[in-house]
Amino acid sequence: MIDRLASHLAGLSGWRRRFLWVVSGAVAVLALPPFFFLPALPVAFALLLWSLEGVKCNKGALSAGWWFGTGHFAAGFYWISHAFLVQPEVYGWMIPFALLGLGGGLAIFPMVAVWASWRLTHGIIGRAVMLATLWAVAEFLRGHILTGFPWNLLAHVWAIDPAPMQFASVVGVYGLSVVTGLFAMLPATVIAGRAGRMTAIAGILIAVLLWGGGAIRLAMVGPLDAEATLADDLPIVQVVQPNIPQREKWLPELQDQHFAKLLRLSRRPGDMDPARKRIVIWPETAATFFVEAQPVRRLQMASILGPDDILITGAPRTYPRDTDEFKVWNAVQVLDASGKIIASFDKFHLVPFGEYVPFRDWISLPKLTAGRTDFSFGDGPKTLDVGNIPSFSPLICYEVIFPGAVIDDAHQPDWLLNITNDGWFGKSAGPYQHLAAARFRSIEEGRPMVRAAYTGVSAMYDPYGRVLATLPLSGEGVLIHPLSEVYNHTTVYYLWRDILFYGIVAFLAVLVLGYSRFFKSLKAAV
Repeated sequence: MIDRLASHLAGLSGWRRRFLWVVSGAVAVLALPPFFFLPALPVAFALLLWSLEGVKCNKGALSAGWWFGTGHFAAGFYWISHAFLVQPEVYGWMIPFALLGLGGGLAIFPMVAVWASWRLTHGIIGRAVMLATLWAVAEFLRGHILTGFPWNLLAHVWAIDPAPMQFASVVGVYGLSVVTGLFAMLPATVIAGRAGRMTAIAGILIAVLLWGGGAIRLAMVGPLDAEATLADDLPIVQVVQPNIPQREKWLPELQDQHFAKLLRLSRRPGDMDPARKRIVIWPETAATFFVEAQPVRRLQMASILGPDDILITGAPRTYPRDTDEFKVWNAVQVLDASGKIIASFDKFHLVPFGEYVPFRDWISLPKLTAGRTDFSFGDGPKTLDVGNIPSFSPLICYEVIFPGAVIDDAHQPDWLLNITNDGWFGKSAGPYQHLAAARFRSIEEGRPMVRAAYTGVSAMYDPYGRVLATLPLSGEGVLIHPLSEVYNHTTVYYLWRDILFYGIVAFLAVLVLGYSRFFKSLKAAV
């Protein structure tokens, strides 16, 4: 039956074949957050690989990769349309162009991967292994070219549970994507006789090994201390999730109301020891004003703090540092109990068209965020040492999605802080996909993570990516939990970064190409 289906798909042509590629690309999205329907991944890639058996020319292979990628990215990034609906009268017309442009543009990466795997290999087994390898390479390139956009990587399907994610502490998320690609693509080889059936079983066993190996690692480090009490000798983290709709956030007539809400949610709980040190955290641009220019509001913010408490908030920041030119930064600012700003951090990885417009001299489009002035770039990852709390690396919004680029190696932090505003994307898959990427950074770097999201999902993770506390999407609330113990462990990935990923790619490429060359020579000799 499977053989007949594969043969039928190989025989498709024209619009039927293109339709199959688009649909199969979209089906693969079901394995990603928040759905986590893992069988969708091998099914989608089986449809692609079986249909590739009928492709006879370079154009057909390029078309297969592009249509598959377009379906995959358009379906995976549908939530971007929500951002344009915050002000539909201004940006609504851009939705189809944004979805098709983003999907079709990003599809270039899988297009090249599919074409190269088809061109360089003979037989479905070698092609499946090569495609798994090159797909991960394409993800790596997508994460670096034109500022990078490493969103919805294959490895993110394992964010369903911390156990299979643990391998990322060794090879990073890109290395885990190679392994995930093998899991996704090897089952398609079942049509290649006995060798194919053995290979298909090996693909399924990858999931078992990832889960089993990760479970063993977590068992070795001990149980999750999810029941930590307020009596523990650790600072208390109090994450505020105001859940104010994005279209209301910047309305001038509601600013005082929003500010009062943030202050109310930030007050010390009545049952908490008055002497207990707190770290109060507000999300990205929760303060919708220039904090440094508002001394009265700084005193109001300080009024909710105890003598040893600090308040960390996202806010726009202005005042030029080394120039008279007016600039605005998307910033993190830290206040002490006197209302003094004791530390700042400026976002360094800005969202194109969201926070600045590339090639502004040639493109006259407005950015999506409030204000007419583009945000300026910060200086890069930075460790903040404030007061007498453990040092931390602040990451604003999607800065957290970039592997290996979240800490200052010269000044290592004790924990990671991600403040974000995912309210742009409503009740969609977008916030969950963002959350999964952030969770991987905690595992890769071996450091706890605190995440404060304006509308959710706010969360705290230990250095192994295990959930300590969480607040749901689209809910107002306060997350209160002791800061995870800052006994960080040094991961292999932290030491070697993507070196093992390069090694895995090189090994698999040489293996497949060597096998293909040997097979061709043997066939010629016969």
